[in-house]
Amino acid sequence: MERWINSLMEALGAPGAGLAIALENLFPPVPSEVVLPMAGFASANGSMSLLAALLWTTAGSVAGALALYGVGALLGRERTIAVARRIPLVKVSDIERTEAWFARHGTKAVFFGRMVPVFRSLISVPAGVERMPLPVFLGLTTLGSAIWNTVFVLAGYALGDNWEQVSGYVSLYSKAVLAVAVGAVLVFIGVRVFRPGRGARRR
Repeated sequence: MERWINSLMEALGAPGAGLAIALENLFPPVPSEVVLPMAGFASANGSMSLLAALLWTTAGSVAGALALYGVGALLGRERTIAVARRIPLVKVSDIERTEAWFARHGTKAVFFGRMVPVFRSLISVPAGVERMPLPVFLGLTTLGSAIWNTVFVLAGYALGDNWEQVSGYVSLYSKAVLAVAVGAVLVFIGVRVFRPGRGARRR
């Protein structure tokens, strides 16, 4: 993966880094913790300007998030509920509670979600389903992505040949987030198994 990302940046420069980050939103195996510090290292070597690396990676983040927002918008609320009816242990009322939560906290979720591995991509889908106003979504996504990208591009720029240290720290952070998410899913399954019932859809 590192070789592929490096070859992409060598061929396209800063736009290649932006393309890799856009793909990271759509295909999680493409890791931002590798792309961003590598772009910083390339900037330190003079392969691309630091400003171009920051602008293109942020543009890539927004483009990838916008694509997933479109998926959510096309899916829509009714299809989401229809899918939920077919998923074992999931109640329609779960979707409605999620909708209510997103109505209250959606802006914070989109902004801070851009700085949380795994959820960086996923948060765009419910934003699309709930039809968050597009200017609001784009503004929050751009700001959150710019903060996340700047931190790791600058870290790679400062560390130079040791840029891979950044990937190690972010990988630990990602694993911790994933462990919490898996734990939450297991708790949800446990509660639902011992408290069965499909729930009624609110009128």
